[in-house]
Amino acid sequence: MVVHYKAFSRMVSKMSTFRFVFHDQLNREMTALSDLDPQHDVVVMIESREAFSRVPHHKKKLAFWLSCMRHFADELKQSGVQVLYKTLDEVGEQSLADVLQALCLTHRPERVIMTHPSDYEDWQTMLSLAKTAAWTMDMRADNRFLSSKEDFTAWASGKKQLRMEFYYREMRKRYQVLMDGDQPEGGKWNFDHDNRKPPVSGLTVPAPFVQEPDAITRTCCNLVETVFPEHFGDMAPFYFAVTREQALAALHLFVAERLVDFGKYQDAMLQGQPWMYHSHISFYLNVGLLLPMECIRAAEQAYRAQSAPLNAVEGFIRQIMGWREYVWGIYWLKMPDYAKCNGLNAQRDLPAFYWDAKTDMNCLRQCVDETKRHAYAHHIQRLMVLGNFALIAGLHPDAVNQWYHLVYADAYQWVELPNVTGMILFADGGYLGSKPYAASGAYINKMSDYCRGCAYDVKQKSGEKACPFNYLYWNFLQENQEKFIKNQRMRMIYATLAKMTDERRQQITQDSMRFFEKLALGEKV
Repeated sequence: MVVHYKAFSRMVSKMSTFRFVFHDQLNREMTALSDLDPQHDVVVMIESREAFSRVPHHKKKLAFWLSCMRHFADELKQSGVQVLYKTLDEVGEQSLADVLQALCLTHRPERVIMTHPSDYEDWQTMLSLAKTAAWTMDMRADNRFLSSKEDFTAWASGKKQLRMEFYYREMRKRYQVLMDGDQPEGGKWNFDHDNRKPPVSGLTVPAPFVQEPDAITRTCCNLVETVFPEHFGDMAPFYFAVTREQALAALHLFVAERLVDFGKYQDAMLQGQPWMYHSHISFYLNVGLLLPMECIRAAEQAYRAQSAPLNAVEGFIRQIMGWREYVWGIYWLKMPDYAKCNGLNAQRDLPAFYWDAKTDMNCLRQCVDETKRHAYAHHIQRLMVLGNFALIAGLHPDAVNQWYHLVYADAYQWVELPNVTGMILFADGGYLGSKPYAASGAYINKMSDYCRGCAYDVKQKSGEKACPFNYLYWNFLQENQEKFIKNQRMRMIYATLAKMTDERRQQITQDSMRFFEKLALGEKV
């Protein structure tokens, strides 16, 4: 049962310290709670309609947040912690900051202790609040990450370009992960070359972790359907872990059953298999139910026990210790200007099929439909199908960023913005990535079975029946030739483009303009 505000109004008036917990910091190990005194401190948690609808998040994502919050509040209460909890109904249209300020004015704590917010806007709001408050704010580092903002800033200082690979190596050394003395385990830092195997027939993918909704979760699902009925996405089936115990079970299931094949098939896509061999723990890492080092050590232990190969374990660890830490650092280093980047001057609107999956392009239809149903798609679906199209079609970064932010249950601005603006759209001019991740239909055909059920022919290069990825890819390269032709990693691609006849180039342009005209008119493509 959730602990409500009124139940503690008399007791809270005597308390000296509030411990404020954001909705994505649900772990007793968080710095805001690490030295909590149950006799004198009160944990404050607020369900904020304003915060939850800053972008219109997927219904399943909102239910996940609410259920995790309410379960965490109950766990704290059952362990003897005093909890002051404000529900959506109690908060109404007030902002999170206004509610926190009102509680402080009523109960007059001497201090408000919190862990650094993960969102730039929340950080600015809290800093503004502290300037006029009668209480002292103690904002502590976010220990859901292995490096601090200051660590990353120091590493980035003086570098014209930042590359994840080198930061990842520093993190491996610092924490002695997959190390053999002062050298990387297996003699290489990165086994990505071994992790690009296309799917083969007869793959048996183990079932993902599924948690049957309890009474609290069912209440939260019903509440979201009532309060946010217009939001994107399907609520049922709901299967997320919503407690730390359940999240640990999800982690252990991945290590036991899917980690062994995760490496070689992590880039593979199969129709009807949205989960593949991925861990699906980003939901729980990003809401605080799991902490990064326990996930890293669980995978490393599997390698030491010879139950998972090095390429799989290293690939998994790189996602957490490398990429997750890297995008966190980029976000705080470059905000708020990073949110305004549009280095390729992309201007087109987001097509309607990103919402309703009504397109004849089977790869996009599959990925959008699975996103709508599950609030999830794995990283290659996000990068090389959904993101690849957004890049080569010239979709505006604002629209693409908002879509990625709201549709995925593991998406927060700190992780979504660098991935979309930097890696997917190359809108930061190459600050995060060394080249744009643009590809024709050949890549999708190689790494998936999507093309078999498509109305378009992936082997056709031009004409109305040709796969749109084929001509849009080359059109993208033509339109951005001045920006990319000096890029060393794209030299061979532009050498191929240079060999094309004028007639072939004109055909690419004509096919692309025909396609864009249909998009602009709202016609099905």
